[in-house]
Amino acid sequence: MPPAKKRARTYDAAKIRAAVIAQFGHVAAAVGELGDEQLARPSGVGAWSVAELAAHIAWIADSLAAGLARPPAAVPELTAVEWPFATASLAGKIAEAAKETLGGAPLSELYERAGTRMGEELAANAASRVLDLWVGNMTLADFLVTRTVELVVHTDDLNRAAGLDVPIERQALAACTRLLADALALKAPGGSVEVRIPPFAVVQCIEGPRHTRGTPPNVVETDPLTWIRLATGRTDWASAVADARVRASGERADLSALLPVMS
Repeated sequence: MPPAKKRARTYDAAKIRAAVIAQFGHVAAAVGELGDEQLARPSGVGAWSVAELAAHIAWIADSLAAGLARPPAAVPELTAVEWPFATASLAGKIAEAAKETLGGAPLSELYERAGTRMGEELAANAASRVLDLWVGNMTLADFLVTRTVELVVHTDDLNRAAGLDVPIERQALAACTRLLADALALKAPGGSVEVRIPPFAVVQCIEGPRHTRGTPPNVVETDPLTWIRLATGRTDWASAVADARVRASGERADLSALLPVMS
């Protein structure tokens, strides 16, 4: 008898919506205080400066609003957990679209416009709305979960590059952590390794013997931010293990060949 299909994780749509709006607000407030020297620093994200990274974060909100303003698609083609694997081919297109949409305007103006548009469109649309997106049609509920990944990852990028301490909403951090953990389990299905990211996620992955009780023989454990950095290529497995930010036990507990989950 084949194993039962794992149920997809569900998210509270209202809480995710609130977390996206709040996280964007935290970034907007911090960006408004950045000085010229901070804005000129390298962001650590490709060749972008901090100013370009900040503009891209504004585009995340602006593009969400633009997607909601378009006619809806008929049916979803992509779920939230599939999204990380569909983004790599669009990186150049997204960068060009962001430059075209936002180019030349002051950051304060970009954030005010994007935040207002996003809030208005989110208030006017139900979670079941299907968006017509480059990456593939998605429900608003699922797409908002992916926005937590974008906002949390880039808030962390901004904090490290500009020496900031922008807060990260707990609900956004939880959703980002869970989505990237579930994407790992989708990428390498199995039950031989248990990946623990307290307090938000536990997943099993990698083919091999499955444990049924007690402590599994292969365990990886880390904190949410370290996991997010590993999953998105901001740090590497060997460094995280060497610095004791990752604890790995068991002969199969090496995720280096599976990381990053998305890039």
